[in-house]
Amino acid sequence: MASKISRYTQIKQHLIVLTLTLAAFALNGCGSSSGGGSGYIQLYNASSNSPDIYLTVDQYDDDDFEENTYSPIEYAEVSGRFEYDTDTYDLELAWQDESDDINDLEIVYQNSLKIQKDVLNFMVIAEDIQTPNVLMFEIPLRDDNEADDDYDDELFNLRFLDLYSGSGDIDIYYSKSDETFNEAILLVQSSYTLMSDNQKLDQDDYVFYITSSGGTEILYQSKEMSFQYSSEYIFIIRENQGAGTSPFIVDIVSTSTATEFPHANSEVEFQVYNGIAEHELQPNYQGVFDFYIGTIDDTPKISSLALGQMSETILYDFGDYSINLQSPDSNETIVENHLLSLNENSNKTVFFYLVEDDVDEDGDGDVDEDGDGFVDEVEITIKSLVVDNSQGEGIYNHKIEVINLIDDDDFTFVDVYFVLSDEIVETADNSIKVSYVNPTTIDLLNNTYSVYVIGNDGSSDIIFNTFELTLDENSKDQFLILEQDIESVTGYKVTLINQSADVSTTE
Repeated sequence: MASKISRYTQIKQHLIVLTLTLAAFALNGCGSSSGGGSGYIQLYNASSNSPDIYLTVDQYDDDDFEENTYSPIEYAEVSGRFEYDTDTYDLELAWQDESDDINDLEIVYQNSLKIQKDVLNFMVIAEDIQTPNVLMFEIPLRDDNEADDDYDDELFNLRFLDLYSGSGDIDIYYSKSDETFNEAILLVQSSYTLMSDNQKLDQDDYVFYITSSGGTEILYQSKEMSFQYSSEYIFIIRENQGAGTSPFIVDIVSTSTATEFPHANSEVEFQVYNGIAEHELQPNYQGVFDFYIGTIDDTPKISSLALGQMSETILYDFGDYSINLQSPDSNETIVENHLLSLNENSNKTVFFYLVEDDVDEDGDGDVDEDGDGFVDEVEITIKSLVVDNSQGEGIYNHKIEVINLIDDDDFTFVDVYFVLSDEIVETADNSIKVSYVNPTTIDLLNNTYSVYVIGNDGSSDIIFNTFELTLDENSKDQFLILEQDIESVTGYKVTLINQSADVSTTE
């Protein structure tokens, strides 16, 4: 049976870009429509607890009805720009609930919109998805003469939109990338849901700063932003949901992409999972380790982490680090110089696990040289897997990331089925196929599921584990960790752990 990632996970219509200099199209990329009789709609999702949001545009006339439902937009992402003839249309914002039918959506907003010639209707869904605040901004598009002048004068265009309700009034400064806040120039003053007038700046590399209104304390400082095209952008300020201590994070929105810029030098969070089973080839390891960053000294960052346990979350400076593990009983080093790369504002989990390999000393492919039916020799290696944690706050849906640590040549992958009360495994809409140490994520709507973890052995499906999972508005995004366990009846176990925990340690 073919696996399905999710009933409503679909191909997104936008492309993720790493830098602004790679954005080949900007807000004026489509320009004025041929004949001058059209305008545009673009949707940005600023509701942090929302599922993916669908935009539907309906048009009625005496003879015809046309309905367009576009690919869903997740939190902090933006749609493309959709061109429509000047007319009045009905708009709906909705999310997919219970059904695979794209026509069966849960509507959260309805209204009509009059499309005007050469105007971009920039639509924002913000705040709590249960009672969303939907904003519409009418942005005049540049005509050909203005666009040509910007190109000749090497200018770009920038508007600012504050979507952080707790920010109060703010000031936004900018400086050249080789300058500091001392040289920064006040560009705009902004308030919640206020879209600024258009600003024209020289194409260059800049750093932006946010302070409270009239203040000098830097609450946000961007990394270098490169603007190399005569384009239009929207600088969106929203609440930081990441690990860093700055209250703000910024998205730069162009024609079809939103590029995220966290506060420069933001802190990170990480946690550690002990999946290292005891083994006869490592007699001094008793299922517990100390975790060190850098050289091993007298102060481990995490002490006595037991097998099958997740550590508390540590707040740390971003950067690249060498990590080491030591057995606290014997002081024997069991992991040395593994890389932990912590990018700004991120939240990660480090999984440690043991791999057993057959030894083929002469390289002939035969690991049973004496022919007694047993592998002559095995060796073990401790490996690490670093995974980005979800930082979502969804109330209607939740992400389950499956980590398959089952090292078994007989089972190169495992199927995980999430079965509703009116389904069986064979008819389940929600399932994923997970290969060894290849994290795979599924989005699930709130409900109660019977979860089946199944391995395939030839024509036989083997149940490794089964349990019940209930998701509701208070649930968190979780890891579902699959491991071997000789003490289990089936020989395998499943562990469910929230992806993000409260921070317990500060560096």
